This record gives sequence, C-alpha cells and structure tokens, in this order.
Amino acid sequence: MFPNTNTTLPRVSEIITKGASGIVVLPSNPSQDAIAGATALYLGLLKMGKNVTIVSSSPIKSDMIAADKIQTSLSVGGENLVVSFPYTDGAIDKIDYHIQGEKFNLVISPRAGFPKLNPNQVNYSYSGGSFDFIITVDAPNLNTIGTLYTENQAQFQGKEIINIDRHLTNAFFGSVNYINKTSSSTCELVYKVLKQLECELDRDMATNLYVGIAGATNTFTSYSVNAETFETIAALLKAGASKKINPQPQLQSFKPQSFEEDDAPMQQPFQRPVSTPVFSIKQPGTERQQMQNITTVESQESQSKEGAQSPQDWLKPNIFKGGGLV
Repeated sequence: MFPNTNTTLPRVSEIITKGASGIVVLPSNPSQDAIAGATALYLGLLKMGKNVTIVSSSPIKSDMIAADKIQTSLSVGGENLVVSFPYTDGAIDKIDYHIQGEKFNLVISPRAGFPKLNPNQVNYSYSGGSFDFIITVDAPNLNTIGTLYTENQAQFQGKEIINIDRHLTNAFFGSVNYINKTSSSTCELVYKVLKQLECELDRDMATNLYVGIAGATNTFTSYSVNAETFETIAALLKAGASKKINPQPQLQSFKPQSFEEDDAPMQQPFQRPVSTPVFSIKQPGTERQQMQNITTVESQESQSKEGAQSPQDWLKPNIFKGGGLV
C-alpha cells in the first residue's frame, strides 16, 4: 500500500513543527536500518531546535552516530536538574548546600574510608518534562515497543503519534501513519520526512541514512531498490555521507556444506588433481611402439659409442658446383 504523500507528509511536518518536544521510539531489538533512521531523525530534530529524546526498551550496541544517546526510559526534557554519579551503598556521609554570593553550592561529603567523588563521572540531565509528539520508527504495532509502551500506556494516550514504517503487518496505530510497504528501507522514509521538514542534512545524518539503506538492501541489490532509491543515495552522498562504515547485509554469505561430527565421512589425504595432457593423445599400441623406438635409438647410440665408424662420405664437406651437389 502506497501512502498518500500529498497529505501524509505535510501532516507529519505540521505536528513536528507545532510541537516543542518529542520522543523518537524504536522497537525492541531494532534492526540496523531502524537504528540508522531513528538516529538520523533525532539529529535532525535537534538541529531544528526541538527538545527530543530517542529511546528503546532494549539496550543498543551500534556504531551509528548518536546511537549512544538512545535511552531506555520514556522521558524528555523538563525543568528539574538531575545530578547523577556512580554510587556505592554507604559511600555518602551527608549532602548539604549553601549559597555563596550568586552561586548555589551543592556539597556531597563522602563517608570515611570511601573515595571522594570524581567530577569527571558527574552527569547532568533534566526530568519532569512532558512531550508533544511521539514518533515510532520501524514498529509494526505498539506492543513491539516493549516495556516502554506496556509500562507507560497512559503517556501514549492523547499524544500525537507519528507512525513511520514499512512492515507488511503494520497496524496503522498512529494519529498519522506514514507507511510504505514497498519502500527499500525505513531510512528512505526518514529521508523523505526530513526533506519535508526542510531540515538540511549534515554529514552525520547523511552517513547514518546511507549505511541504513545499504544494509537494508544488501548494498543496493534487493528487488525493492528503484530509481528513487538511487536518487536518495545521490542526495546523501552530496550531503557528505561517508561510506567507510561497512553495512552488514541481511543475506548470509555462502559457506561450504558441512557435516556433523558423527556423520562426517572419513577424510581422505589430499591428492593433487591430475592434469590431462593437452597435445598428446595415446592410442592403443602406442606405448609398445614407443618402447621399440626407444630400444632402437638406444642400440644405435650404444653401437656408436663402441667405435662404429661413420661412412666416409659423412666426413667430406658438401661442395656445391653448378646446380647440384658434387
């Protein structure tokens, strides 16, 4: 089913433009294509000045740019400053504060015998915020989001949900559904969303989208790749996409047939294959004739070595006279 992009993409743009904050949500155990598309969209929304968070219910390990920003909790922004640092039970003796001039000082005193707090391990974030829109990427239904949905269903209600996907089984659960089941990749759909938002692609966004499309299409060889896909790739390369990250094709590479240990046949010693002569073809009786010839030659050579005299004519020089030999 093809989406009506004349109405769908403008509606997606309208929701994002009006909202100040949002969440980009990945399904549990997302594919490389999904991670690439979601992180590129996250970077684009940040570039537009949106207060946005990217989340997934399962921890993500990926080399995609901004993949380290993927969180596992459904929260965004807020006005409450949160100071976080590594903590061991009983390590803190007391927490105090005092105001000195125009500065607020938070004092954390370690308990005797415990190391002092390392300032390089202190992180700052905000909590208590709300979000205006939710963007799901590559999720056929809300249950595939996992605990982010099952434990926070109330936060999904009443929110504008933008559903971006290409699964054949998508349930069209969003308030706006940008679904194209024949798209080469989710990244190609995300590219069109960013284009509709008039968000200028930078090198990082373009690289993620390029790698996502390459991985989803087995390096642009799948049946879903068409002229529009290559137009997208050309635009990403013009935007500075780097091709140094090797996509992981979804098709398995060919491996020689293997046997289980119990079923393995007895291994034979390696033998170099015998090459077939190209110019020599043996006929029946040829070997016997060759042996006779060899015997004749050997006997002649033997007689010559025993002192057999050569004919006198052989020792005379050849003299040419007139038109013939003398």
